Amino acid sequence: MFQAAARAMSEVFEPPFRAIFWKMLGFTLGILVVIWIVLQWLVTHFLGVAATEYGNGAGWVGWIEWSISILTGIGAVFALGFLIAPISALFAGLFQDEIADIVDRKDYPGDRPGTALPFSQAVMQTIKFTGVVILGNLFALILLLVPGINLVAFFLVNGYLLGREFFEFAAMRFLPPAEAKAFRKARGGTVFLAGLIIACLLAVPILNLVTPIFATIFMLHLFKMLAAERQRQARV
Repeated sequence: MFQAAARAMSEVFEPPFRAIFWKMLGFTLGILVVIWIVLQWLVTHFLGVAATEYGNGAGWVGWIEWSISILTGIGAVFALGFLIAPISALFAGLFQDEIADIVDRKDYPGDRPGTALPFSQAVMQTIKFTGVVILGNLFALILLLVPGINLVAFFLVNGYLLGREFFEFAAMRFLPPAEAKAFRKARGGTVFLAGLIIACLLAVPILNLVTPIFATIFMLHLFKMLAAERQRQARV
């Protein structure tokens, strides 16, 4: 498992994956800029209405403008920081099959290549994965406020969810969905530990931007290793 993780990390910054990263980052930053502009417009509009209704000369209106501007700036930083992971996950989901195809051609040229998910299933998988990331991070964010389990909860929740989703994606390129889920459950401990590695990367600022690409490559390598092990056991 650690060998697969090291191999994936060494490949993340290779030219084919860098090209996908820049596309993904561009989309992510574009969405964040739009969100920032909308937030600023809403604040400006609210303050404009307040100033018109109560008069620009009221001293407390100016004080409220200053306070809201500060709070909005702080809140926007936290909000945008929280949104980076799910938004990058959303766009990474759109490129997952492209990432997997590169891994197949580059690292497993002698093996049967994986089959991309049908478009409708790929869209549903992307939506499901993005929702899992959002819910997992919201749950972990709430638990961060509970003394004694804060960071542990973050890694446990994200480790389970990320491990499950990324491994099932890799497995479903080679197995029917039901068999892929059964295979994941049969190797649940290994998949969970792999998910913890992904969660650790997700917790590191800046590096969390490459987490979806790393996780896709990592889980493909891990699936290949576990599938080969299962074949050897079957022959014995």
